Amino acid sequence: MTPDASPLFVLVAGEASGDLLGAGLIQSLRERIPDARFAGIGGPRMAATGMHIWHPAEKLSVMGLVEVLTHLPELLAIRRDVYKRTLQHHPAAFIGIDAPDFNLGLEKKLKRAGIRTVHYVSPSVWAWRESRAAKIGASADRVLCLFPMEPPIYARHGVDARFVGHPLADAFALEPDQAAARQALGLPGDVPILALLPGSRLGEIQRLGRDFLGAATILKNALPELRILAPMANARCRAAFSALAPIPADLHIIDGNAHAAMIASDAVLLASGTATLEAALAKRPMAVAYRIAPLTHFIVKSLGMLRTDVYSLPNILAGKRIVPELMQDACTPDALATTLLPFLRVRAVPPELLGQFRRLHESLDGGGSAAAAEAIAQLCAASAGAHVQPL
Repeated sequence: MTPDASPLFVLVAGEASGDLLGAGLIQSLRERIPDARFAGIGGPRMAATGMHIWHPAEKLSVMGLVEVLTHLPELLAIRRDVYKRTLQHHPAAFIGIDAPDFNLGLEKKLKRAGIRTVHYVSPSVWAWRESRAAKIGASADRVLCLFPMEPPIYARHGVDARFVGHPLADAFALEPDQAAARQALGLPGDVPILALLPGSRLGEIQRLGRDFLGAATILKNALPELRILAPMANARCRAAFSALAPIPADLHIIDGNAHAAMIASDAVLLASGTATLEAALAKRPMAVAYRIAPLTHFIVKSLGMLRTDVYSLPNILAGKRIVPELMQDACTPDALATTLLPFLRVRAVPPELLGQFRRLHESLDGGGSAAAAEAIAQLCAASAGAHVQPL
């Protein structure tokens, strides 16, 4: 980058949630640095901001130890290409957004080459071995944390980590308007509605989709007036889910609009991941499900790689089980339907659960995309030639 060139930021996001974070970050960085340029790996939201896409984010959307192996040659080729391009452009900063398996190794090499590196979304150091925090510090000059309990863990290992809050806390009102959401989606106000989200990765849909459809069929039989919304993250997910059978009556597959679908619903059936936090911020009861490849599950359990016995973000943040989790063999159509039926019959959030969701929402307010952009701008301002000024 020549001294008078506008600053370039290289970003790498690997799935729908990262694409959402990346788009918000780009917008906030542009407010501070109007002539900033952006390139790297992103999804449709990041592309819509004008970011130059080197590779689509969906290429990185692979989960599990075993599943990655079949995609490893392509993933390695993409990482080599991003490394080469980043060195050529010498950006103001490289920003890895989540996707730690892909980004952390890349960040480490770039940091050694003199590139400022930021890792946005801390890996789950509270769930896995805490010693990972020091290794992450070797890759990133600064870690941006979405959850308030994370920076103290990094501080114990001498890593610069900042709590920036979760952008999703700003995306949802503290008191979501269910009636308005139903009106916007053209839904009646006097029937039970289930939001069904089997995941944003094709592997998740393949492993969970039929169980979710089976549960939806059971619930539809129990509640004939039930409407079901299935928002899909992208066209590939929609095609994969649509190919499953049988599709129960009154199940409507829609493109995007996951937030509105959750707010409009009376209960949510969803895959474990960022969507569980979205459902909590929407203040909706949920059943959280997940299933990974049997060999991957065996390896993780046998090696004691997990330090927690809860998996969904609402339970982790609350420090106790506030939403039901049905994992691996517990994830069956009957169990999912049994869990959700009471919420759909009553069509009201239990007061205690609602209070938990509100407290969780308030705890995540740290500035979101604006705070993340400021932390990045401050880091870049400390390096010569970045031409970036913090607020």
